[in-house]
Amino acid sequence: MMAKGQCESCAYFDYDEEYDEYYCSVNLDEDEMEKYMSGNMDSCHYFTLYDEYKVVQKQN
Repeated sequence: MMAKGQCESCAYFDYDEEYDEYYCSVNLDEDEMEKYMSGNMDSCHYFTLYDEYKVVQKQN
């Protein structure tokens, strides 16, 4: 099962102001979504560490 902190540090973990909640913005297929919702997903194949410093380096 994925650690809660793993999603919180992912580049695809976005905030929805309308619903006032965070969500995964990766477009999962039906099987992946079922695994994710049931908690049976050992690791996320789409996890990308969000590194705000890397984004700033590209702007300079």
